[in-house]
Amino acid sequence: MPTSRRKFIQQTAMGVLATASIPQWLQAAAPNKTLTGVQLYSVRADMKKNPLATLKAVAEMGYKYVEHAYYINRKFYGYTPNEFKTILNDMGLTMPSGHTVMSASHWDMAKKDFTDEWKYTVEDAAIAGQELVISPSLDEKFRKSADDLKRFMDVFNKSGELCRKSGMRFGYHNHNFEFSKIDGALTTYDIILKYTDPAAVILQLDFGNLFETGADALAIIQNNPGRFVSMHVKDEIKNEKGEFESTVLGKGGQKVKEIIALGKKIGGTQHLIVEQESYQGLTPLASIQEDLAVMKKWGY
Repeated sequence: MPTSRRKFIQQTAMGVLATASIPQWLQAAAPNKTLTGVQLYSVRADMKKNPLATLKAVAEMGYKYVEHAYYINRKFYGYTPNEFKTILNDMGLTMPSGHTVMSASHWDMAKKDFTDEWKYTVEDAAIAGQELVISPSLDEKFRKSADDLKRFMDVFNKSGELCRKSGMRFGYHNHNFEFSKIDGALTTYDIILKYTDPAAVILQLDFGNLFETGADALAIIQNNPGRFVSMHVKDEIKNEKGEFESTVLGKGGQKVKEIIALGKKIGGTQHLIVEQESYQGLTPLASIQEDLAVMKKWGY
């Protein structure tokens, strides 16, 4: 069988598997339904200073979907899950996803079970109305070797099972270290893709973070159809120091429009989360307002 045909059959099978494993809330959504939101880390200083005023400003821009980046002591930005959900609802906002790092302290190696702290994290995410519980980091102790990482991917799968009991999915969000080889063979991201169950773990592809690594986001999506329910929509430039940083969409070097389009076509992408962490003289709020205008211009 020619390689191209074999690859096509494999990808088709993966797509069918991914569709079959999609949870009820996602299956019920319209096939082309796209949720465009903003990661609140983009306006982190404003959220720390005055979360209510910041959320109001975000809502007035036209955003309907926010993704949190601050959950501590069972509170989101200082509010209980029920309080925060009410605040969002009153402003016409929802929070279908959020970032909370699943760290080494959340898994009891002796008991082979999650600690109460992680169980509360999942419980509170459900109360707040999340659909996706996303960890935006991976503890170094679990990626010292390829074998260590492969073993820990079973914990990712178990977290997916835990989230599924509450009608949610567990996900992982990349930075840049995931695209370096581990033990000289596969990259960390290769192992995450290969050893996590698509029925239990979604990948939130931050294609801005991977830009500086030289990794090809389009190829990653092409080779792993159905895995990327969520994306962080981020453009990147090099600053005066030669360092990579995010910028207003369309002003950097990443193939943002092409990546989104491919994600929607074969990647299973339904959540498009704007994130900007550097601002080139603009305020954070002005930056994400410009980002939203670009997204609307592109049809999202």
